[in-house]
Amino acid sequence: MKQKPFRTKLIPQSDEQSAAKVLAVLQNHGVVALPTDTVYGIAGLVSSSIAIRQLYAIKDRNAMKAIPVLISDVRQIEQLSDNFSAPAQLLAERFWPGALTILLSKRPDLPSELSAHATVGIRMPAHAWLRDILRQCGPLAATSANLSGGANPITAQEVQTQLDGRLECIVDGGVCRGGIPSTVVDCSDEQNLKIVRQGAITAHQIAQVLKNNFSLEI
Repeated sequence: MKQKPFRTKLIPQSDEQSAAKVLAVLQNHGVVALPTDTVYGIAGLVSSSIAIRQLYAIKDRNAMKAIPVLISDVRQIEQLSDNFSAPAQLLAERFWPGALTILLSKRPDLPSELSAHATVGIRMPAHAWLRDILRQCGPLAATSANLSGGANPITAQEVQTQLDGRLECIVDGGVCRGGIPSTVVDCSDEQNLKIVRQGAITAHQIAQVLKNNFSLEI
């Protein structure tokens, strides 16, 4: 997909119209850069193939790398997966909202562009403003707001340095307090759990929650 140039706007999160402006872009199948509790991300509606294709184009991302999804609360999981497994529920209860992405089996009616695999990564961010957006528009396909291989941005200015002209707007929410990407745990097979990426939450913390009830590959 050829990426068309934008005059990227910088919107302060403190602007009382910031949420309305973001929702307008998203509902028009657009992509925005947003602060999260970990690093800045770029996001589009999970139901929009157009927006998801833009995410790949903006980042120059390999199509075989799936796009994770952000949710406001656990009720939104049913829009993404039919199998919220027991170990996934344990981890969600302990670490959500927070820096944990859980892989679950993917609903077949999700856009094919979201993932070339049978799973979907789901996370509930510990960021009140962002979760309010998610409550209003539904789950968002979201990935770090950098060019593939680039540094993970923790400020709006760092996003602008890498992605200026590639997306419609960037919400400036200050410095992301986490600064470290989420840990990713594959819970799609209850008998074969696996830490896919170690991030803000340690393997020891994951193992402590699961104890000896489930087999965990690190």
